[in-house]
Amino acid sequence: MIVGDIVKYRNTGTVGKIEDIMEEGKVTWVLLDTSNLYYDASTLDPASPDEYRDAADRERDQREQLEDIERLRQEMAEMAEKVSKITPSGAG
Repeated sequence: MIVGDIVKYRNTGTVGKIEDIMEEGKVTWVLLDTSNLYYDASTLDPASPDEYRDAADRERDQREQLEDIERLRQEMAEMAEKVSKITPSGAG
């Protein structure tokens, strides 16, 4: 395994591109770009570019959804602030 290889974590099916490799004692740790986590190299298998593309697309879709939720939350907070400034009035 080298930086740039595409691999899959056996336990969860996480697919990513190797960004970093480090040795700690007798364990080799591999950093995957899609999860930003280190995995024990012995738990990784080679993966296809199609698997990586699918994983990267899912990651991008999730990130876009989170950005949409944050934008809507901010809009709601702004609207709530505007509504709180309205002074009720009526006849009577």
